[in-house]
Amino acid sequence: MVSSSHEAMHRIFQKDPTLLTRALQRVLHVPFPEPREIAALNVDLTEIEPVERRVDTLLRAETDEGTYLFVIEAQKKVDERKRGSWPYYLSYLYEKFRCEPILIVTTQSSTTARWAARPIRLGFRDWHSLTVRPLVLGPDNVPVITDERTAVQDVPLAVLSAMTHGRGPQAPAILESTAAALRTIDPDSAAVFVQFVDSCLADPQAKQMWRDLMTAIQYFWRHPLAEQVREEGREEGREEGREEGRLQDRREMVLRILEWQSVPVPDHVRERVNACTDLDRLEVWIRRAMHAKDAAELFLED
Repeated sequence: MVSSSHEAMHRIFQKDPTLLTRALQRVLHVPFPEPREIAALNVDLTEIEPVERRVDTLLRAETDEGTYLFVIEAQKKVDERKRGSWPYYLSYLYEKFRCEPILIVTTQSSTTARWAARPIRLGFRDWHSLTVRPLVLGPDNVPVITDERTAVQDVPLAVLSAMTHGRGPQAPAILESTAAALRTIDPDSAAVFVQFVDSCLADPQAKQMWRDLMTAIQYFWRHPLAEQVREEGREEGREEGREEGRLQDRREMVLRILEWQSVPVPDHVRERVNACTDLDRLEVWIRRAMHAKDAAELFLED
């Protein structure tokens, strides 16, 4: 089970290694050759001495131009110790495997991204014995995917977008498009991606919105994340209780999205939403709420 955003920000590339190639080519504009094969390697770089060193994710890519190692580090904040660790990782891996290591740093912070992108130069001013230039995936270059069609075309990239940008005024559209895209892939893979996004959403309102969306498409319920809620739900038991529960979830979701987007909700709108007993109509209102500037827009076509 994914326990933190740190884990998710690098494990997504273990789940879909080809995403890393696309990120290099399309996001970072690095002309990396198309791999014939990508394999995960042991991340333990510990030597005989009692000093433990582990990279976050380590992948090997076989291409027509040679073999490369992707060293993927998830970074939440500035940590100057990494400016000593990262050169060590690359030198050690080159010595061990005799193939080219490439350092990729992922982050949700623009400040951390700018820090991580700074070259690490070892030596004296006019003669550097070693230079490390990390490639960084962060808020300033990972695309903001708010369109469902775009999300469906590359679901792992849409998930990475939600993990990176899941806050602020664009969050509802990002999360909605990602949720829609997850419907198009196999449930087991979708369930893993759901966990990645959930662990990266620091904003409580965005996290609740994501869980509401996942409840609607039943991916949320596949994981221990929902165990407490699931236990509470078992007590109800009856079909009519479950139906009313689904209706109430949708009603609350409509109102929560409006409030989260700072759209005033008059009493008559709240009353009409809470009185609705049509699941399909509530689903329509949920989609309209994502883009509404006025609460009355929910009912324009009703």
